[in-house]
Amino acid sequence: MSTQTIETAIPAGEHQVDRVHSTVAFAVQHAGVSTFRGDFVEYEAKLTGGVEPSLAGTVDVNSIRVADEQLKGHLLSPEFFDAGDHSRLRFESTEVEVAEDGEARVKGRLEIGGHSREIEADGRVARNDGYLDGRPRVGLSLATTIDRRDFGLDWQAELPSGGEALDWTVEITVELQFVPKES
Repeated sequence: MSTQTIETAIPAGEHQVDRVHSTVAFAVQHAGVSTFRGDFVEYEAKLTGGVEPSLAGTVDVNSIRVADEQLKGHLLSPEFFDAGDHSRLRFESTEVEVAEDGEARVKGRLEIGGHSREIEADGRVARNDGYLDGRPRVGLSLATTIDRRDFGLDWQAELPSGGEALDWTVEITVELQFVPKES
């Protein structure tokens, strides 16, 4: 029986996202009774390792994926993301900390709809130095919760029975797998 050791440090150099094995998703409580989830299909991310690691990425808002096309149209409208004027979400780290056990904390600026705020996300880093294709992999799993009003996403509807259609807090999760950038 063989065992494999998963390293936790981010190797030096630039790494590009493997979108086949990655997701950028969100979740928000809907009608006070369930969690609504969606994700984005088109995004880019770059991880730089070494002494001062960094993470940066963009998301194409128009690639939002939800189960209903009418709802997608509403989310892209000026009432939410205003995709006509703000087609990209952006993130750039200001600090990346990785503990010996792989626990990670990433601080940086998130921009949604022209509104930029400092956020902090927590999660894990893992590394595999030799996948099936012989290329190393770095995994970065992060989660944060934002108040959508901080980013101009203040659409709301009062429910006839009382309460609000959507919670103000939104959980953002990213599961990113990186490979070394090809020259």
